[in-house]
Amino acid sequence: MSKRDFYEILGVDRGASEADIKKAYRKLAIKYHPDKNPDDAEAESRFKEAAEAYEVLSDQQKRAKYDRFGHAGMGGAAGDGAGMNMDDIFSQFGDIFGGAFGGAFGGGGGGGPRRMKGSNLRIKVQLTLEEIAEGVIKKVKVFRLVQAEGVEYDSCRQCGGTGQVRRVTNTILGQMQTASTCPTCGGLGRSVKSKPKDADEHGLRREETVVEIDIPAGVEDGMQLNLRGKGNAAPAGGMAGDLLVQIREVDHEFFTRNSRNLHLDHYVSFVEAALGAQIEIPLLQGKAKIRVEPGTQSGKILRLKGKGLPSVDSYGKGDLLVNLNVWTPQELSAEERDILEKWREAPNFQPDPDPREKGFFERVRDMFS
Repeated sequence: MSKRDFYEILGVDRGASEADIKKAYRKLAIKYHPDKNPDDAEAESRFKEAAEAYEVLSDQQKRAKYDRFGHAGMGGAAGDGAGMNMDDIFSQFGDIFGGAFGGAFGGGGGGGPRRMKGSNLRIKVQLTLEEIAEGVIKKVKVFRLVQAEGVEYDSCRQCGGTGQVRRVTNTILGQMQTASTCPTCGGLGRSVKSKPKDADEHGLRREETVVEIDIPAGVEDGMQLNLRGKGNAAPAGGMAGDLLVQIREVDHEFFTRNSRNLHLDHYVSFVEAALGAQIEIPLLQGKAKIRVEPGTQSGKILRLKGKGLPSVDSYGKGDLLVNLNVWTPQELSAEERDILEKWREAPNFQPDPDPREKGFFERVRDMFS
């Protein structure tokens, strides 16, 4: 299933302000809210889809990353609402809806106990250029809080399991009722009755877990992927936090990277540069043979199209730029020195007094202009 653009989902353009994005999301959320569309799977899907789009576009950092990398840069944002559930939505966007929505989802006006979200975990994953070129599945060990087995809960006696304490006060206008978070259970509606010895006061314990991370091809150093629900568990069966994975690119022996393009410095002998030759160069996968034309000057750049890295948003592949450098011998035998001395004053061995050669970066720029 193709991924829908988040701007298209909310019906705003890419230059939309934060206020416009919030307004568009609220309009869609009211239109497709499950309370207004009971037993309507399509409406629920639209509701989740809009929430996911808003989650990204309302956050400046996430929005900037989405604008640059698309869905692949979100590390879990599917663009179809698949990564969102009702708890996610009402936990993260309660400030928008306030008490406007009730229903079965435990929103701000529903009167139900609140569900906490566990804390996020952050790790770094090192990748080679070869892994970045193909994409890779990494299995990493993470110490995280999980729900311990055998934990039993009791309803909170003070709030009766509602998570809220209601008070009625008499005023000149009559009786007024107010509700506040239960101070005993913190709004959870229940407390731990019994737990294993190795569990904390919330019934959680720390254990080592193996997490599988599907990393798309073309990621860049510093990019962050978000794995929903792979962080620490929350008290009383709440939502687990996320695992935030930061990419660290390992330096390569031969290649340097510039976005999707790769650069390779390769040395040829004076004879190869003067007479021309067919030489072999390394690629990220395998090798390639290229032609060095007779009279090649040091600093000549050869461009191999499509031999770079893929784009993380699937917009094609970069190129490999081979910078040819002529190697000057550092030691000569007597015979070699005699041969070269004979040609020292030869006209064809004299450099051009005005070669007008451009610098390396100018030549690279010209190749892409």
